[in-house]
Amino acid sequence: MLMFENKTRVLLILPQEVLDGARVLAGRATTLLKLPVSLQIVLRALIEEGLKRDGDRAISANVEAQAEAVRRIRSLVHRGRDEGTRRNLRSGRPRGLSSNPSRRRGR
Repeated sequence: MLMFENKTRVLLILPQEVLDGARVLAGRATTLLKLPVSLQIVLRALIEEGLKRDGDRAISANVEAQAEAVRRIRSLVHRGRDEGTRRNLRSGRPRGLSSNPSRRRGR
């Protein structure tokens, strides 16, 4: 059986300190095993081992904290869009247009 018989590509966005920690782990593993251990190998191993600990409270708490953070960020972005839409819907002449032709296009 091939190790990566059924593989899928994934874009993973991580905080810099998490990535740095994984790089340190890869370096230690390379030294200990006397084999090249890539960041990809370390991340794959961490994901696989984390999935085995399905009921682990620390993992559940981490997942919850990340989900809450994403919700807060999306809410802030959504509110920002709503405020921008309301500003653009004000009555009167659109912003940036002037009745004075000399003010248009640097004249």
